[in-house]
Amino acid sequence: MALLDVKNLVLSFSGLQVIRDLSFRVERGTIASLIGPNGAGKTSVFNCLTGFYRPGSGDIDFNGHSILRRKPHRITRAGMARTFQNLRLFKSMTVLENVMSGMHCRTSAGALGAILKTGSQKKEEELITSVSEECLSFVGLLEQKDRRAETLPYGDQRRVEWARALATRPRLLLFDEPAAGLNHDEKKDLIALILRIRDELGITILLIEHDMGLVMKVSEKITVIDYGAKIAEGTAEEVQNNAKVIEAYLGSEDEDFL
Repeated sequence: MALLDVKNLVLSFSGLQVIRDLSFRVERGTIASLIGPNGAGKTSVFNCLTGFYRPGSGDIDFNGHSILRRKPHRITRAGMARTFQNLRLFKSMTVLENVMSGMHCRTSAGALGAILKTGSQKKEEELITSVSEECLSFVGLLEQKDRRAETLPYGDQRRVEWARALATRPRLLLFDEPAAGLNHDEKKDLIALILRIRDELGITILLIEHDMGLVMKVSEKITVIDYGAKIAEGTAEEVQNNAKVIEAYLGSEDEDFL
């Protein structure tokens, strides 16, 4: 059974179809990519998967259950986490506090426990801190945990966001343009991190990315969409040699595709 199974998804805004009868699967333990030219509808797909958009028709099965009408926080709790193309950190909070916020979906002590400082609430706080520090260590930022997020270089702020996503304890991690704004060395580190997340943590990964070199190096399966519809699917080699894919990207001088 696939971890994620998207079936005949349709999304429209004011009569304009943004996603058109889109179907694809992400198998457990794999690294998959969803690619396409600018405006192809990739982020809209992610917004549907995470509950921010409600499709007009179709279905989304995650871990064997439909999540089509679940709210975003319930989807996160079910085991799907995402990062965003534009940073969404709490910049005035510390690095550690930002990552701890990712565990909110896993907490249960409640407001009363926090007020009364019950034993269960203290244990939960200790667990949240411990897991958050582990996530920071995994992305190489544990030593920066007490710094305010806004004081970090851009590449490190990206790492904070990745650590926060890991703190939700996901089964599936959605990366939305993780290489955006990163330099060459940071992109190499990102490739290594993506592979470690899958290999060491056992987390399945689906990413949107414009850096085709990165996509081709890490992806076992690639789904290509254009104007919201799937035009190709397969391995990196199959996609690179697909005539429809080449045509979709033809003339985009800012795309390093072939």
